[in-house]
Amino acid sequence: MLKFTCVHNNFNVLDMEKSIAFYKEALGLHVVRQRTAEDGSFILTFLADDSSTHQVELTWLRDRKEAYDLGDNEIHLAYMAEDMEEAHKHHQEMGCICFENQKMGIYFIEDPDGYWIEIVPDRSKANK
Repeated sequence: MLKFTCVHNNFNVLDMEKSIAFYKEALGLHVVRQRTAEDGSFILTFLADDSSTHQVELTWLRDRKEAYDLGDNEIHLAYMAEDMEEAHKHHQEMGCICFENQKMGIYFIEDPDGYWIEIVPDRSKANK
């Protein structure tokens, strides 16, 4: 049986510095590596948290000026919040909450390019 490990997800961005700042403030991610094309046509930036091996790859394309078509924006990342109440307060102060489902106990934040990130509670602690 072949074995695979999820390594990263990619989001294309229009302003790399603005996106890095957002992911740092909103989710505590930090840059782990960056690659710039020799001709300057693209920059790849990989972000990570301190608890998993999964990374978010941000791709900036020099010639791209128009916003990306995200369709219905049904594809998203999800992050688990250790303290859901504190996370919600922080994201509310940032003004980045774009959708809430209180019945399910989740909400979504929106990055500078319109990508949605789902914030879910750590449900493993609910049964302890």
